[in-house]
Amino acid sequence: MPPVAPMLAKSVATIPPGMRYEAKWDGFRAIVFRDGDEIEIGSRTGKPLTRYFPELVDAFRASLPPRCVLDGEIVIARGGRLDFDALLERIHPADSRVRTLARTTPAGFVAFDLLALGDTSLMDAPLGERRDALTEALREAADPVFTAPWTDDLDVARQWFERYEGAGLDGIVAKRPDLGYRPGERVMVKVKHERTADCVVAGLRLHKSGPVVGSLLLGLHDATGRLQHVGVCAAFPMRRRQELMTELEPLRMESAEGHPWADWAREEAHAGSRMPGAPSRWTGAKDLSWLPLRPERVCEVAYDHMQGDRFRHTARFRRWRPDREPGECTYAQLEEPVSYDLREVLGT
Repeated sequence: MPPVAPMLAKSVATIPPGMRYEAKWDGFRAIVFRDGDEIEIGSRTGKPLTRYFPELVDAFRASLPPRCVLDGEIVIARGGRLDFDALLERIHPADSRVRTLARTTPAGFVAFDLLALGDTSLMDAPLGERRDALTEALREAADPVFTAPWTDDLDVARQWFERYEGAGLDGIVAKRPDLGYRPGERVMVKVKHERTADCVVAGLRLHKSGPVVGSLLLGLHDATGRLQHVGVCAAFPMRRRQELMTELEPLRMESAEGHPWADWAREEAHAGSRMPGAPSRWTGAKDLSWLPLRPERVCEVAYDHMQGDRFRHTARFRRWRPDREPGECTYAQLEEPVSYDLREVLGT
């Protein structure tokens, strides 16, 4: 019965040998429960996702065994690539909007584990046994329900790591073949791409604990020369947060007037730019608590991959770059993966 916490992964630097390997899907992790016509979709945190994906509810009734619990990822593809922004749009309070998007940008579900089938719990069964059961259970499943490809060949996993990024996947997950399903535990490992970029620091948000740096707001110049908000870096020890506040104090602006993101508060301004304070698709609220800085300092950050024109995940601060000019921080420096069609990943 829901909720069930999914089994989690910890990050490592290289793909380990002697494991079973799968692509790391960039979507919403979901545990799917079916009992006859009753379908429940639980998020990674246990919150229900069912109402946001009516097309998947119908697909689960058509493709899943009558009673089962599956672990997998909800994804949306556009142009042969995963599109996480399109997935975020589905978290909308209006049912009419959700159903419109279900028709225009339908989601898919990639299953990679089977937790229960009929009256039998498979939680204590080894991964190899669960995967065999999953493959058999979904043998007749059709689009938009897929079974995730897997391999136990390390060389193949390394090829996937390089090739699949072009389809919007962001790494490799490795699992022990003899491992039972352990909810909430980080017993899998994940290997993600990491690149670096020089970014302009153009603002900051305060930490929830007080007047120290919570996150740095990062910018890159587009082809027109405009500074676009591309993401944040936020993981600092508390002492470093205090030091950063002191270091950046000379760049503090009394107001956003004259700042490249001065018009961020206007709703229409967000249509073509990534600016701090954009409405959250999860809460519907704006984060107004950012402080503008004169965009004069450059830092090097590590990132895994891009989603459109921004960093998909929080970037990681590496160092200040006093040898770089802010105008040099453009999108042109970013490495682009070779395009790869998602349909080839799924074998469809």
